[in-house]
Amino acid sequence: MSLYQLEKKLLHYTGKAIADFRMIKTGDRVLVCVSGGKDSFTMLTLLRKLELKTNKKFTIQAVTMDQGQPGWDGTALRAWMTDKNIPFDIITQDTYSVVIDKIPEGKTYCSLCSRMRRGAIYRYAEENGFNKVALGHHRDDLVRTLLMSILYGGEIRSMPPKLLSDNKKHIVIRPLAYCQESDIIEYAKLQQYPIIPCNLCGSQENLMRVKVRKLIDQLAVDNPKVPSNILHAMQSIQPSQLMDKKLWDFKGLEVEQGEDLELVEDDVMPA
Repeated sequence: MSLYQLEKKLLHYTGKAIADFRMIKTGDRVLVCVSGGKDSFTMLTLLRKLELKTNKKFTIQAVTMDQGQPGWDGTALRAWMTDKNIPFDIITQDTYSVVIDKIPEGKTYCSLCSRMRRGAIYRYAEENGFNKVALGHHRDDLVRTLLMSILYGGEIRSMPPKLLSDNKKHIVIRPLAYCQESDIIEYAKLQQYPIIPCNLCGSQENLMRVKVRKLIDQLAVDNPKVPSNILHAMQSIQPSQLMDKKLWDFKGLEVEQGEDLELVEDDVMPA
């Protein structure tokens, strides 16, 4: 697929997600979080095109965090942002040392790392007047997170396309919620983004997310619709077909009213 075709497809799904969940409104100031990876670069490019296409009915600014990782170099990123005439800023905060110190070797760094990163970004957004914060999670991130939560966390939850931030002061949006990772990978290659690798996450090859990704990929070999079906399932919840008593009144579900059955131990234990 050509760059033009990929961009058209990605813009379509990004625009659809923005419209479906009313992610961006006229007058919004959107802080676009750019980690230096393919997803965030793609999101920034697409939002920039939509910003210009709407004659700046909303405005964006990119922000990147220098977390103090050894060898981190933002030179190419700065040059790329300047060349594209995209306003940007780099927040410098050594969260790397904190994460390495607090998390035992072999354990997952992502949770603490992301919490500290979010805190810094929310503060920056508040101090600089941004009411929306855009993250680069795509369709496959949402799908994998759902299965991870079910298999390893015992909960049915994922990454919502739009939510209220932890400090209750910003709306967090995920404009790539409908976009496939395979399209983003190809698009990023054609765009030749100055990717900055994350040594913190990339050093842990046995993360649960990797296992879940492989599981979904294997299932998709026989049925390519598996990922999109899982995404659709997140939008088609049937509370009465599950077991959550907070969402469905199972105890009050009766054809005829009768007295509650009082069971004693002898009634339920075999002789």
